Amino acid sequence: MDEKQRIVQLRKELHEHNYRYYVLNQPVIGDQDFDFLMHELQELEARHPEMADPNSPTQRVGSDLNQEFQQVAHKYPMLSLANTYNEQDVAEWYNSVKKGLNGEDFEVCCEMKYDGLSISLTYKDGQLIRAVTRGDGVYGDDVTANVKTIRSIPLLLTPMTTDLSNEKNTDPLTYPREFEIRGEILMPWKVFERLNAEREAAEEPLFANPRNAASGTLKSQKSELVASRQLDAFLYYLLGEELPSDGHFENLEAARSWGFKISEGMRKVRTLQEIYDYINYWDTERKNLPVATDGIVLKVNSLRQQRALGFTAKSPRWAIAYKFKAERACTRLNEVTYQVGRTGAVTPVANMEPVQLAGTTVKRATLNNEDFIKSFDLHIGDYVYVEKGGEIIPKIVGVDLDQRPIIAQPVQFITHCPECGARLVRYEGEAAYYCPNDAECPPQIKGRIEHFISRRAMNIMSLGPETVDEYWSRGLIHNVADLYDLTVAQITGGNKNRRLSAENVVKGIKASTQVPFERVVFALGIRFVGETSARLLARHFKDMDTLMHASLQDLQDVEGVGEVIAKSVMTYFHDTRNVEMIERLRGYGLQMSLSEEQLQGTSEKLAGKSIVISGVFAHHSRDEYKALIEQHGGKNVGSISGKTSFILAGENMGPSKLQKAEKLGVAIVSEDEFLKMIE
Repeated sequence: MDEKQRIVQLRKELHEHNYRYYVLNQPVIGDQDFDFLMHELQELEARHPEMADPNSPTQRVGSDLNQEFQQVAHKYPMLSLANTYNEQDVAEWYNSVKKGLNGEDFEVCCEMKYDGLSISLTYKDGQLIRAVTRGDGVYGDDVTANVKTIRSIPLLLTPMTTDLSNEKNTDPLTYPREFEIRGEILMPWKVFERLNAEREAAEEPLFANPRNAASGTLKSQKSELVASRQLDAFLYYLLGEELPSDGHFENLEAARSWGFKISEGMRKVRTLQEIYDYINYWDTERKNLPVATDGIVLKVNSLRQQRALGFTAKSPRWAIAYKFKAERACTRLNEVTYQVGRTGAVTPVANMEPVQLAGTTVKRATLNNEDFIKSFDLHIGDYVYVEKGGEIIPKIVGVDLDQRPIIAQPVQFITHCPECGARLVRYEGEAAYYCPNDAECPPQIKGRIEHFISRRAMNIMSLGPETVDEYWSRGLIHNVADLYDLTVAQITGGNKNRRLSAENVVKGIKASTQVPFERVVFALGIRFVGETSARLLARHFKDMDTLMHASLQDLQDVEGVGEVIAKSVMTYFHDTRNVEMIERLRGYGLQMSLSEEQLQGTSEKLAGKSIVISGVFAHHSRDEYKALIEQHGGKNVGSISGKTSFILAGENMGPSKLQKAEKLGVAIVSEDEFLKMIE
């Protein structure tokens, strides 16, 4: 692969990792691995200026916007920091600051880099008036109601504001009439471990790390849930027009006196050696902290000098983040067990001697698949190296062959399902083995029921995994159709105290019959058919009967549906047990076709057009516009190219996209123009 091909590949990979980290909160690599890929791309792009692309991951700041919250513009952009993992880069940054200040003396404020969700808090007249997430750095989500449940964040400051225009006022407790303070929302280790223990007992997916748990919690639609999770916060940056001091350190000390939680580990230093001493101390001591940290932040202390140094396109020149190397431990592999998921995918799990790692006790780690096991030539009894880069879920990264016992036996991947005994299969192009017995394998059946009732499927919120497991154990349900036969009497089992909850369950199940057809297709849990594929299939075939009798070629004719999905759909509908279940669902009144309103609203007005969506919109959300584009025959695409038909542009469209559109001659269509276009 030549360097230009590598640039294209890296951009694709980094865009995917950005999406997983900032939108899905499901990172699959550690921060250090991500930064190494980013640095490689930066170096290659510097060598090949002809490959310049304003949409490259090197030109953007990742986003964690959630459309379910109101989006608010930041008064001061929230930029990311440049990262480093070695002292040499710290020295280069220190010397660049010295050069940028023309040799003027400067101080550096050293702080802990907490691993949570960035937040901006605005106070006016001593009261918290708004809390906004970082978002894409320009716009963030307004999460004020949820933040108010976090006890370490003051809602009201005392004493009341005094006039800072009075130069004689030196009371450290006074604060500006209006200011912004930024920090991190965190989930303490103890809370995180308790929460994951509860989720594991309920057979729910575990949070990968405290940051993901904090992020998912803060974006909950229920403030009472946020309150129950006992989130914490550390504040680290004060902004405003009338700050107490020119010193960043001094401003935070003032904020501490106003009632804010400021790190006790913050230090002000002058020399490189003092910076190194600080880094070395906290590289060890951070393991004793009650919250997750992943590095050190270094900032030029003087605000005047910060302004003189300025910013690059992505980050301030006056600050840098030193990231700790991933923590590693060595422990014994005792056993490999196997878990069966909803789709039948079989995942091997390493069971190890418990070991302390990044603030938690680790005794299990995923082994991904058979190829992963073979790549390490794993033997039972091996001493394996376990890592939690960036505090993600533990993974095995190596084997100490010198400690391998003489009688150790290699790990042999199982050939039959550990739950039902069916012989496993491995589909072409897939790394995982699957249990094909989807109609009788208990974890698959319960998993499909849990998928069926989930919010983005049938949305039966009165049910949960624990309830599904209970009903299964009691013999009340064997597949999703059995849900619609449940009665209040069956659920209560004679226990009068359960009557109200039973009535809510039955009511919620009945209400699900109004869920649109495309979500019914998704809810069936057909292997490899995700939410997008289900929507495409539903809108193409328009009703269940046509979909059920579609040929392989008919299925592959649907834009976005390949051979693997098409074959899986055919396999599903060729199973008479699935057809019988669907007929039962039809009899219970579930939607088996697009509604008249949906059919009347469809058209071919955008047929053959590839459309990019960019900006913030007034009339509909981005997801709603994506649905409208598909409804009228158009295709949503993520990046601008010569094949792009036009850009649906809202407010604050990115300048890089605008520049590329002008260069390629791609039309810009406003929100109102687009709505007129589709009438």
